[in-house]
Amino acid sequence: MSKKPFIFKQFIVNQDRCAMKIGTDAVLLGSWVSLEKNPFSILDIGAGTGIISLMLAQRSRAELIDAIEIDDDAYEQCVENFENAPWGDRLFCYHVSLEEFVDEIEDTYNIIVSNPPFYSEDYKTDNNQRDMARFSDALPFSHLLESVSQLLSEDGIFSVIIPFKEEANFVSLASTYNLFTNRILHVKGNETSDIKRSLLEFSFRESDVKTEELIIETSRHEYTQDYINLTKDFYLKM
Repeated sequence: MSKKPFIFKQFIVNQDRCAMKIGTDAVLLGSWVSLEKNPFSILDIGAGTGIISLMLAQRSRAELIDAIEIDDDAYEQCVENFENAPWGDRLFCYHVSLEEFVDEIEDTYNIIVSNPPFYSEDYKTDNNQRDMARFSDALPFSHLLESVSQLLSEDGIFSVIIPFKEEANFVSLASTYNLFTNRILHVKGNETSDIKRSLLEFSFRESDVKTEELIIETSRHEYTQDYINLTKDFYLKM
């Protein structure tokens, strides 16, 4: 797994201390989140390297971009990446659990994003740090959604990326917290592969659900125009 800094067009992300390196999931979510309402405040739950917060800082004029990260090394890395970014004055990372954060924070956020740990299979590796970053028992979906329902502003938006196989369960669970699906993006690696990921947008407002599909590659390292259009503001070679 690469320990080199990941260089984007407008910022650099160091990842040598993070269990979970930068992957397509984070870049997809950071690119896809709707900023049409010009949010004042954004919260990134489980920030890791801070990549999604940094992407949203580049894309928006949000004055307050908070992140929370419980892992010691990932937290320190996130702070480092925030401090080195052009938007460091708008970015802040809290070293707390989500539970502690909900108890302490009285404000709400216009946008909440999360690329949560989601391997709910029964196997574990010998690397506890990586397991915490990868396995959903570190942040159960029910705990995530309950917390979001308390931290999201009345007209706010919550966006998340999860495995497609978890979508129906996640949507059903969200509705018990009065969070309703507004947009869905189904992601496939290529034309013939199965849907791998679901990007979901929720709010407290029921609406018709807009569902779209994104195919990443036409062949190995040959990207579709849709994927290029979505990510070109970030990747150097797009």
